[in-house]
Amino acid sequence: MSTADAPQALPEEPFRHTTVPFTRTPGPDGSEITGQVDFSQVPRFAGPSTFAGLPRLSDVGEAQAGVIGIPFDSGVTFRPGARFGPDQIRAASRLLRPYHVELDAFPFARHQVADVGNLAVTPFGIDRAIAAMLAGLDEARERAGRLVVLGGDHTIAYPSIRSLARRHGPISVLHFDAHIDTFGPYFGAETHHGTPFRRAAEEGLLDPEGCMHIGIRGPLYGPHDLADDRGYGFETVHASEFSTTGLAGILERTRARLGDRPVYVSVDIDVLDPSFAPGTGTPEPGGLSSRELLYLVRGLAGLHVVGADVVEVSPAYDHADITSLAAAHLAYEFLSLWGR
Repeated sequence: MSTADAPQALPEEPFRHTTVPFTRTPGPDGSEITGQVDFSQVPRFAGPSTFAGLPRLSDVGEAQAGVIGIPFDSGVTFRPGARFGPDQIRAASRLLRPYHVELDAFPFARHQVADVGNLAVTPFGIDRAIAAMLAGLDEARERAGRLVVLGGDHTIAYPSIRSLARRHGPISVLHFDAHIDTFGPYFGAETHHGTPFRRAAEEGLLDPEGCMHIGIRGPLYGPHDLADDRGYGFETVHASEFSTTGLAGILERTRARLGDRPVYVSVDIDVLDPSFAPGTGTPEPGGLSSRELLYLVRGLAGLHVVGADVVEVSPAYDHADITSLAAAHLAYEFLSLWGR
């Protein structure tokens, strides 16, 4: 082999792997805010695996808003897989940018936002898992303020509401879903992903004057389901009403219902039509479009939203990350509401 054919040595350059180049901006009070990774220096596909490339809570110590995952799906009654939702939503969030055009907001520069990580809860025993979720959420709120909780199945809304009610008293719930989730026991289990709001209402955690479902559709077990639901204080906007009342009318009705109460917004991704969210455990035809849902969430600007969740993303049934992309943008909407 001639010298010309011999493999050439690579140029000698020092291996460059230093601290992650986060963006840093002065906050309203003059303190430094650590924002997203500077994606002009680090490609999105090579950056950290946090939500939107944000710092971990351990990097900044404390924050005013946070994203936390609860990879739990032992409460499902049909297709499993939502335990893999939080990490897939984070992966889909890498394309999110720092400026929200519709809300004219810089959600990661107005105050400190951090990725809290995932809560490690047992998949064996729902009651033990809920106790661990409650303890973990209480601790996270001490250091990270308002939280967007990434599920996981809808069971996680119950401990999240319990945690918030300890601070705010009875909570109004704005619930986007195909299903009412005030059902009763299933195979002897008092708590599962179809019961979080029933359990919360029975414990006096909900404000019955300010709770609302949006997007409900599909068959139920009987008229008693709706009667029970009304008894817990929920007003319902059925998915079919989007064809008659229209988006503006539904938003006006929603804002009037919630008023100035502390509100927890819970988004089951199956509120979207399966064409917009195939990757979920209990899909129902005839749902909302992504554009409709994002419009309604943005329309909550100015209300007293104290917490939120995005649940039931099951990546095994997703195609081209359609569902996890929608979920990532929803989490971004909540952070943007808080960062206006």
